[in-house]
Amino acid sequence: MAWYQVLVLGALLSVSWCTEDWTFPPGFKFGAATSAYQVEGAWNVSDKGESIWDRYTHTRPEDIADGSNGDVACDSYNLWQTDIDNMVDLGLHYYRFSISWSRLLPNGFANKISEDGARYYNNLIDGLLEKGIEPLVTLYHWDLPQNLQDLGGWTNPLIADWFSDYARVAYSLFGDRVKMWLTINEPMAICDVPYNAGAWAPGILSPDHGTHLCNKNLLLAHAKAYRVYDEEFRAMYNGEISLSNILFWFEPWTEDDHDLAELAIQYCAGRYSHAIYSKEGGWPPAIEKIMEENSKKKGYSKSNFPAFTQEEIEFIKGTFDYFALNFYGAMLVRAAEEGEQLGPWPFGDIPDINAVIGYRPEWPENIVSILGIYPEGLRKQLHWLKENYGDMKFLITENGYPTRGEPNDQDRIEYIEVHLREILLAIKEGINLTHYTVWSLMDNFEWADGYGTRFGLYEVDFNDPLRPRTPRDSAAFYAKVIKNHALDEE
Repeated sequence: MAWYQVLVLGALLSVSWCTEDWTFPPGFKFGAATSAYQVEGAWNVSDKGESIWDRYTHTRPEDIADGSNGDVACDSYNLWQTDIDNMVDLGLHYYRFSISWSRLLPNGFANKISEDGARYYNNLIDGLLEKGIEPLVTLYHWDLPQNLQDLGGWTNPLIADWFSDYARVAYSLFGDRVKMWLTINEPMAICDVPYNAGAWAPGILSPDHGTHLCNKNLLLAHAKAYRVYDEEFRAMYNGEISLSNILFWFEPWTEDDHDLAELAIQYCAGRYSHAIYSKEGGWPPAIEKIMEENSKKKGYSKSNFPAFTQEEIEFIKGTFDYFALNFYGAMLVRAAEEGEQLGPWPFGDIPDINAVIGYRPEWPENIVSILGIYPEGLRKQLHWLKENYGDMKFLITENGYPTRGEPNDQDRIEYIEVHLREILLAIKEGINLTHYTVWSLMDNFEWADGYGTRFGLYEVDFNDPLRPRTPRDSAAFYAKVIKNHALDEE
């Protein structure tokens, strides 16, 4: 029995009923995603400004597995019509893409709007709508203008104003046609990876301060961008807006680790969700307490986990229209033994909560190797979110499987299928989940992995200047699911 069959069987046995109806509810939507730096290329075309990923890959190529960069990437700046044709072949209901902040606002500030950047995104949005494909637009997918990074980036509290000014420009230019918005993609990747581990742009190692300043400022920036839409544009355009979080499901290593697993979920999900989605707002109390204790142990006179004022708590709380979840896999967690050396988070051990990370032997691994494949964890994560933050609309805004680029990508097909089955089970169990998004539409620049890791439904030949796209077997599978609005019953 293949790994995916074992996982599906386990999922069915874990619920009190079985179903032969694998049809998705009416109105359920299927999409695929990319991000600006990963696919657009044209990094210095026209008046586009430099981003932190432009600077990072050009000055620290040794930090990228193959020494590559996103200068050309998939050349979607020039090939966006080809991309739309591929979306039509798939039958996508929507396309999730991001705007390059420095392409639209070359110096990062709203005093100068690029005509070329505005034209590019207008053409893409209009082209999608002409084919009946809804745009789901992310304002920020990691590519901060370098000009703003030079002023402190996400550790400067003024970035909340800079970001809301940028958001206002985007809403003004595109809000008449874009009805689904995400302010920020994966806050944990923006704050924890660069500042906790010194990896990824901007690559500044500052675990005691940078990570936490980034965390708070990012939540405030999201809230300001939400408030701008809510107060100035919602009545005109009647859209919806939230941010997207990457969440890992944590299973206890032993029976004694249940409380620690909950703490790990709060550390990863709660730090970037509790302030927005919980009824009380602010930081998760357990995390705030442990971070204060850690600060004292390190000799600080007060907590380096920045507190929210009551005004900030109220300002951030409730700034969502749905919960957007990026999910790839799960981890085991156990308490570290005395004297045990812990690796840095992300995405190894979690020193802040004295936790060691591992994987169950029965969880299949993928080539990224930071997560075990545990589709049931997605369903458990959705229930956890509903129990902790209430009944709301959920969107899966990323879910995908990496390979080395094989055209026959059966593992990706199986990965998508088992997660879609978990989604259907979750819906049957009362989760209001309306969208599923494959990461990604096509192979692209996968950050520190360069072009060696491939997530695409479409293969991209990065050795060919024309960047041809070729559908993999997973593209045909996904198109069939969308067309039938159902999975096979077998």
